[in-house]
Order: sequence, then C-alpha cells, then structure tokens
Amino acid sequence: MPAGSTYTPIATTTLGSAAASYTFSSIPSTYTDLVLVCNTAITTGSSYYLTQFKSDTGSKYSATRIIGNGTAASSGRDTSATQIYTSSGAPITTTSLENIMTMNIMNYANTTTYKTAIGRDNGASVETDAYVGLWRSTSAINAIKISIGSSTFIAGSTFTLYGIASA
Repeated sequence: MPAGSTYTPIATTTLGSAAASYTFSSIPSTYTDLVLVCNTAITTGSSYYLTQFKSDTGSKYSATRIIGNGTAASSGRDTSATQIYTSSGAPITTTSLENIMTMNIMNYANTTTYKTAIGRDNGASVETDAYVGLWRSTSAINAIKISIGSSTFIAGSTFTLYGIASA
C-alpha cells in the first residue's frame, strides 16, 4: 500500500436473506488498490470462501494458505483453479457474524500485470487462515464475486469494498 493512503468506501451491502454469493460490480478504476471486508457466517456445514474477478471462471487462479486453529497448523496450495480459495473450509456456522475475511487486492486497475491478493480469514472460534492469491490476467478488475461453495451466507452478512487512493 502506498504511503499516505486513505480508505474510501466504494460499496457495502447487508444481506436481507441467505445467499450463496455476493458480487460487487461496476468497480471504478480510480484507486490504486482495493480492500474487501466480509463479516459473515454460513447456514450449514463447512465450505471454502471463494473469490472470482471479472466473472472469469477460467483456470487462471492460484492460492497458497496457512491455517491454524490453536492446536494444529497446516497449509494448502491450489493452482489452475477457477477461483481463489480464501479459507481452509471451516467458516463459522452460527447465527452471529463471527467470521471476518479481509482481502487486499493490489494494482487492480493496472492492465499490464497479473493481479495479486493477500488476506486473512478469521473465524474466532474455529481457525485463522492467511493466504496469497494470484489471478493470471492483465485485465482490470471491475467486478468481484464472493461465494461460499456448498453453503450459503446467513442473512445479516455484510460485504464492504474500499478503494485505496494514494494521498
């Protein structure tokens, strides 16, 4: 992040009912970087949090993550995936919003480099994941889809996207 950066809210939503995904569309290209913050819980079971850029479902995504739950640690890697896996598969199933996922997306509007992301998924009573992700495309990111695999986000889950502009 550039020195003197400021966060500017671009969009936020709170789900009125359970949903399998949420998409930010028409993201302006006027910022240097993006920060995505999701405060969620899921309806059933465990499932990966998944992120796609610009509705691209091609096998252009990679991710590496480390996971800790207070007792054990592990790691995982995905290559040639159709989305970035941003957690290990144990988001919180509860009626309270205890799972917070943050993703920093660097140089999202640049059209000469691949896009990189770094973030954390914090499930206070389950585990914490840290990850890095890559989208092998030089296209500017103008849409971000967050989904939950085989479950749904509960009503009340919030999704906020910030732009970072160099001061």
